[in-house]
Amino acid sequence: MMPSWFQILIVVLLAVLLFGRGKISSLMGDVAKGINAFKKGMKDGAEEDAASKKIAEEKTIDVANETDRERSNP
Repeated sequence: MMPSWFQILIVVLLAVLLFGRGKISSLMGDVAKGINAFKKGMKDGAEEDAASKKIAEEKTIDVANETDRERSNP
């Protein structure tokens, strides 16, 4: 059973009365900062993963090419 718009309005009004408009706006500001920090962390993590993958590819040895070179140079 879904609450009606009237019930939602009553809950919102009670929250504003209990906490005050300033407290709710500061709480929402903190939530927004947390979301932005999370997005930045995800972006930084993706960049670190790409950098570590690039380093791993540079250190990888291609054994097949070395084997072919050994066979062609008796």
